[in-house]
Amino acid sequence: MTAAGFEHALVTGGAGFIGSHLCTALREEGVRVTAVDNLLSGTLANVAHLRSDPDFVLLRADVTEELHVAEPVDLVLHLASLASPVDYQRLPLETMRVGATGTERMLELARAMDARFVLASTSEVYGDPLEHPQPETYWGNVNPVGPRSMYDESKRYAEALTMAYHRTHGVRTGICRIFNTYGPAMRPSDGRAVPTFVRQALAGEPLTVSGDGSQTRSVTYVDDLVRGILMLAASDAPGPVNLGNPRELTVLQLAQDVIEAVGSPSRIEFIERPADDPTVRCPDIAQARDLLGWEPRIAWEEGLRRMLASIVPASDTVYDRAGSST
Repeated sequence: MTAAGFEHALVTGGAGFIGSHLCTALREEGVRVTAVDNLLSGTLANVAHLRSDPDFVLLRADVTEELHVAEPVDLVLHLASLASPVDYQRLPLETMRVGATGTERMLELARAMDARFVLASTSEVYGDPLEHPQPETYWGNVNPVGPRSMYDESKRYAEALTMAYHRTHGVRTGICRIFNTYGPAMRPSDGRAVPTFVRQALAGEPLTVSGDGSQTRSVTYVDDLVRGILMLAASDAPGPVNLGNPRELTVLQLAQDVIEAVGSPSRIEFIERPADDPTVRCPDIAQARDLLGWEPRIAWEEGLRRMLASIVPASDTVYDRAGSST
């Protein structure tokens, strides 16, 4: 990692999937951490291992409201958002507010403390892309009034606001566009492909693949992503910078690989494809390589093995290769 130059980091969404991994990585490098989370989608369990650490503080608070931080911070990592389709479609107004008001409040905090500010944006800003792979120069193909628009547009607005603070107030900002990420601490009911397939395979249920499964995703193991975010934070690059795995897999292949890795008797069940579901998704990571020296190191198969190792011991049902439960 590369965050050792910072003394005190504020991580919004710090009890979420990616946020909790970031908090852990920062503490491993000796950076004091204040995590902020309203626990709408984050969980205390994600940061339970840090709660006894005197240099880790968890504030249960909403970043759309006034926030008081006891000590100066020199790094703000803004990950607060409802990133799962299950969550942002259930709470669309909250999703928009955190992207707008929440981002502005955190930018103001970074401005007041002269801190480096890094926005966790998303590959969803590319929508259902017409350019493939997607470079940062691509402006995207987003339906602004569709069923996914609350998330897509909240992040597009947050990016615009971040750049406005950079240009107008000189805030030292960075934007990373995060592609599909997986790993330990994802909620089984998250709604995204990998945790859904893992949950279904462990239960011996059919794996529900949208459409014919030919749509593609590029999945990144969370440790690789965290390393990229911290490398961006330690740089002076304003971004946006794509952080994702350029290896493209079909959704059907992801499902088949999960069944094989679990040794599950599950079968594939094809269901209706959601509206505005992207047909392709794959990052051009030339900027990440050139500006940060970053690229993913952990292959999909190895990352899946690590994810399963973190889940299976606590699972009620584990299958051997013959498909019988143990």
